[in-house]
Amino acid sequence: MSSVDRSAVDLDQWRKLIREHVTPAPRGTSVEWSDDRQGACVVYIDIPAQDPGCLFVVAAPTGKKGAPRTDTVAVPVREADGTHWLPRTELQRLLSNGVAASGMPTAQALAELLREAVAQRQPEAEPQIGQGLPSRQQEMREAYEQLRSAGLGLPVGEAYARGPAAIQEFAGREGQPGWVLCVVGGRAPVAVAQPVWQAIRAAGRDNAGGHPLTVVGYPVPGADRAGRNGPWAVPPDARSVDLDGGSWGAGQLVRSEQSGWRWEPTEQLGFTMSRYARNWTAQQPAPQLRLRALVTWPWADTASLQITPGKRQDLEQALPHSALAGAVTTMLSRRRGAELPASHWDRGPGRNTPTAVSYTSTITAPDDRRALSAAVMMSVDDTVVTCADVLLEDTSAWAALLPAGAGTQLGLDEVQALLLAAWESATETLPDAVVDPARMRWSAPPTTELRLSAEGPHDQPSPGLGTLIDLEALGPERMASGRRWPSRSPDRPSCTARSARPFCAGHWCTWRGTSVTCGPRKNCCRAAARCQATTAGQGARPLGAGPHREHIAHPVIA
Repeated sequence: MSSVDRSAVDLDQWRKLIREHVTPAPRGTSVEWSDDRQGACVVYIDIPAQDPGCLFVVAAPTGKKGAPRTDTVAVPVREADGTHWLPRTELQRLLSNGVAASGMPTAQALAELLREAVAQRQPEAEPQIGQGLPSRQQEMREAYEQLRSAGLGLPVGEAYARGPAAIQEFAGREGQPGWVLCVVGGRAPVAVAQPVWQAIRAAGRDNAGGHPLTVVGYPVPGADRAGRNGPWAVPPDARSVDLDGGSWGAGQLVRSEQSGWRWEPTEQLGFTMSRYARNWTAQQPAPQLRLRALVTWPWADTASLQITPGKRQDLEQALPHSALAGAVTTMLSRRRGAELPASHWDRGPGRNTPTAVSYTSTITAPDDRRALSAAVMMSVDDTVVTCADVLLEDTSAWAALLPAGAGTQLGLDEVQALLLAAWESATETLPDAVVDPARMRWSAPPTTELRLSAEGPHDQPSPGLGTLIDLEALGPERMASGRRWPSRSPDRPSCTARSARPFCAGHWCTWRGTSVTCGPRKNCCRAAARCQATTAGQGARPLGAGPHREHIAHPVIA
């Protein structure tokens, strides 16, 4: 500290500068000499503690005349036909109010801000292959070297883990899209073109159960790579990608010209009935035999879906010409020498609202007993459910409508044809009455349930499936008990049965309480030769034997 001569300092000038350049002017400020007015001395400025809610604004030092400054704030205010600048006192008031509301930055926060500012001025180091996942860095480097010939450039970000996968994004060649390297332990690494990778993420984005990749899974080699186990790439023009390892189970991302990319489940058989399986089964008296196809459509956004009057009218006009009506007419009447068309459809017995559909076509005997019925139902809620039933209400009433000697026992080919027709109505006729399924996105895998149930009036013995359906075609091996074989996910079991060799070849087999999880409009179910219904008994008892009140059917997809 150096002393100054008293004659060289004007204390009043210092006080004036403080008042002019600090807003608001500090209260109680003292500018005085430090000595007793004898000899050399120093000048001190004492500013006592001020109001903690008050922010002081100090004007920036003046630069060259006319030169713009980057460290000064000015706010123009339009008033009438002129413009003036907001006074510094008003700026200080506004800034002070802001600090009072958000709090004064701490010294640590200011230091962090300074470090960030300095860091932004320093060039960032380019990310390295596998950077961010030290434990898998070597694995990522080896995968990159194996796949770089596909067009992988330099990394554009750090690697990250998503479930069992190690993932890192890479630039592409000049003018080409980038790539994503995906390495899952125990599988061959795969490089996926960025547009395809974004489609994979988008497919599972509407599921509330987790990250999109943990929902739809990760790329796996498809049938076109059978026998080849090395690294592989999914190019930008790929038409499909097989996926597995997610909560939705095995599936495939398929691209079409009309609707773009769409996830479809791989056909899998399961033992679990949906919670909608017993919907629309409360009618009395109960039918003796019910053949049912029920489809769940868990679309991502159903809040705005409803059946408009125009769509309902189209449905009413389509039902007499539907596959269900044709199968009932052909299989249950013309084959037996009668003409009993399912051409008249009435509303009911269920609700018919903007979110519900229920139509029934009933064929009655001369004494007004219900003989045969075909019914379609739909509910539009968080999950859209469509259902089509063929009901043998009363075989004696049906026999009264047939020529003498015509039997009422169904053959297996007739059961198959009726289930297929019900499936077509549930997957095509009904959903088209509310929306085009091709433009909807999934929030969970869709399911199709095919079911045979011998019910009958509850006050009478059930005739059993062996009476209502000719099961002799099954041959001597007509009993089996369902069991679960090891599968990739415990909630998505594979389906098989004891002594399953003749069944997996496309023959009949037997399970109880099962459902098929496959895309509602899969062609595999459309081909009658590849979709066959199966009856079920309890445990390992012969089909149709014992006091079974209900027997569930299941398709076998060869």
